[in-house]
Formats: sequence, structure tokens, C-alpha cells
Amino acid sequence: MTNIKKRHPALVIIFSIITLGIYSIYWFVKTKEEIKSLGAIIPTAWFIIVPIGNMYLLFKYCEGFSDYVKKDKMGVIWFLLAVTIWPVFPVIVQTELNKIAS
Repeated sequence: MTNIKKRHPALVIIFSIITLGIYSIYWFVKTKEEIKSLGAIIPTAWFIIVPIGNMYLLFKYCEGFSDYVKKDKMGVIWFLLAVTIWPVFPVIVQTELNKIAS
């Protein structure tokens, strides 16, 4: 049994809009910890506030998602997806995490 929490993917986007982006930061930190619990090596969430560090954090997050959740070894592709069309990325990540949580 994993400690991954099931969340409705659409609510991630809705709550992010309602809270003006605060929930998306909370969601990112929580899912980062969930992906780390699967074995990924992702640095501390404090990198969110460092301009270059946040891109490094997002890259390592995408690598962890790719290697330990999707198991497709396409971290760079997921990083490019996250940077270019962010509202779609959390929905995909949460959908995949929900599959593991079931």
C-alpha cells in the first residue's frame, strides 16, 4: 500500500484557479513527496522560490514522475510539457498517481 492520496484531477485545476495558484504550489509539494516515496530523488521544495532552482526542481520532478510513475524514461519530454502547457500537466500527473493509489 502506498501513501499516495487520490485527488480528482479537475479539482486540482479548479482549486488552483480559486486560490489564485496557491493550491497548485501545495499540490506540487504534496505530489513531490508522494513521488519521492516511490523512490525518486527530487530536491527540497524550497527550490520553488529560487528562479533557476525552480526549473531544476521541476526537471527533477518530471524525471521522478517519468521514472517511477509512468515508467517511460521520458523525463525531458514531461519537463517540456510541464513548461509549455502547465494546466494539462497536473491533470496528467494526478490521473497517473490515482492509478497507483487504487
